[in-house]
Amino acid sequence: MNKPSSPTPPIDGKVAAALIEPLTELVASAGTAILAIDRTAMRVDGKIDGSPVTQADLAADRIIHDGLARLAPAIEAFSEERMRLTAPPYDNSFFLIDPLDGTREFVAGRSEFTVNLALVENGVPLLGIIGAPALGLIWRGIVGHGAERLAAGSDRGEPIRTRRFPPKGRPWIAAVSRSHGDPKTDEFIAAREGAVREVLGSSLKFVKVAEGAIDIYPRLAPTHEWDIAAGCAIVAAAGGKVTDAAGGDLRFGSRAQDFVVPAFIAWGDPEIC
Repeated sequence: MNKPSSPTPPIDGKVAAALIEPLTELVASAGTAILAIDRTAMRVDGKIDGSPVTQADLAADRIIHDGLARLAPAIEAFSEERMRLTAPPYDNSFFLIDPLDGTREFVAGRSEFTVNLALVENGVPLLGIIGAPALGLIWRGIVGHGAERLAAGSDRGEPIRTRRFPPKGRPWIAAVSRSHGDPKTDEFIAAREGAVREVLGSSLKFVKVAEGAIDIYPRLAPTHEWDIAAGCAIVAAAGGKVTDAAGGDLRFGSRAQDFVVPAFIAWGDPEIC
């Protein structure tokens, strides 16, 4: 996939607002395609990094890319399944897509898998949409314009917001990955005395922070930008913040190799970063 020959026009909240409904429909369509796959009979292949890829990943990826080509042909779209076709740094506006986040959960027959779509502007996720097809829910947000949760098929959502620092007497609630634990993250959570761990798969950990059900979601091990971009936008739109391990800002599209994020922390309360 070649980069555009000239920079795309800047994307602001007004442009993002005009795009969010058709983009939500794309995420919902990708989720429908995933649910149509027979998990008991599908083929599961392994990628170079050892992670699985299925017919469902590829079907969702195709639907989203075809839709983005119609809706916003001037904006480049990068997805987990097509990253071999490009490499950062990338400074223009662009979409980041994980067509099936939580493939391991999907293969295992669980419902904790999602479709992630983000619009990045100037290195920062501006718009995010996360669909959970098996749960019948979609979360979406535009930074500076709020976030909401809606039932799949509905165009009316319920506003969501992160919550403040845990008051005295209430323990931290920390999201942890069902499939990707690591020692540094365990140490970080253990340092918060009495913290309760909520085990979840896929980007559902981000939306639980955005909803105010969870205080913090740390991952102090490498992941990729397409895994977290939509969640970062939704958390920020809901009043929280996602930082690097030292509390600094994350930049998307700027790393020299593979869109790798060394570590991140999603905070419900940005005042305690």
